[in-house]
Amino acid sequence: AARAGFLLGRVSKQWYQRRVRGALLKRVPRLAAAAATLLRSTRTLSDQVDFYTGFKAEDRLLRREERQAEIQEAYPDLDRLERFGKYVAAILPKYVQDVRITSTKELEILIHPEGIVPVMGMLKDHTNAQFKSLMDITAVDVPGREFRFEIVYCLLSHHYNARCVVKTYTDELTPVDSLTPVFKAADWGEREVWDMYGVYFSGHPDLRRILTDYGFQGHPQRKDFPLTGFTEVRYDNELARIVYEPVEVAQEFRKFEVDTPWELFPKHRETPEHLIEEGENAEEKKKE
Repeated sequence: AARAGFLLGRVSKQWYQRRVRGALLKRVPRLAAAAATLLRSTRTLSDQVDFYTGFKAEDRLLRREERQAEIQEAYPDLDRLERFGKYVAAILPKYVQDVRITSTKELEILIHPEGIVPVMGMLKDHTNAQFKSLMDITAVDVPGREFRFEIVYCLLSHHYNARCVVKTYTDELTPVDSLTPVFKAADWGEREVWDMYGVYFSGHPDLRRILTDYGFQGHPQRKDFPLTGFTEVRYDNELARIVYEPVEVAQEFRKFEVDTPWELFPKHRETPEHLIEEGENAEEKKKE
């Protein structure tokens, strides 16, 4: 019985070793392929030009070397924000391109567009962050840049009473990953950015206009959008409905020739007689 038990244990051990070794051998190619893919993606992102290198707002940065005592007194939590910003940049070097602390005592994290979901998920779920409230999503349009749109995400951590701003960039044709899987509040914010700026969010469950009317042409917050717009809306009594027509602005309303702010449309008024007499007298003096 003892001999049979010894042989059974030895056979079981050999079978277990062969099974574990076989499982590892099967997984090694998968792990190697995953590592190669990650390395290629990391090189792809790191080889790209840093978008924020030439557009840093120097006046908004807090330079501790220049005003050490003044800054420390005004912002007692500055060290904590700095440490957390360096920590985020250290654990997510693939996506984080720059970290700033603005003059409003807020942390700014500038990231690559492909890092929106992982970076925001980390800021939401990490124990030392807990930015669980997405306060706002907006955009900035700078037509002179290669990537004219800068997407801004404003986060709030109730646990640590801190705010964080995450910024990324895109152009007119490149879509940005939707943040709705991470924050449900991103639904309407992304719809507003799409409506006003025309930034497309891939993966959004219901990306349609939210502020302008159905069939609206263009995106009003773009810098190249005309102030008068393209269409005007009015109620037609004959058709008994609202109609859209191409905007028509008379030249009189486009160019104001005014002498005082109280006379906006002088051509619509009759010239007083004393001004006519004064004008005639001035012309006679010129002829003399």
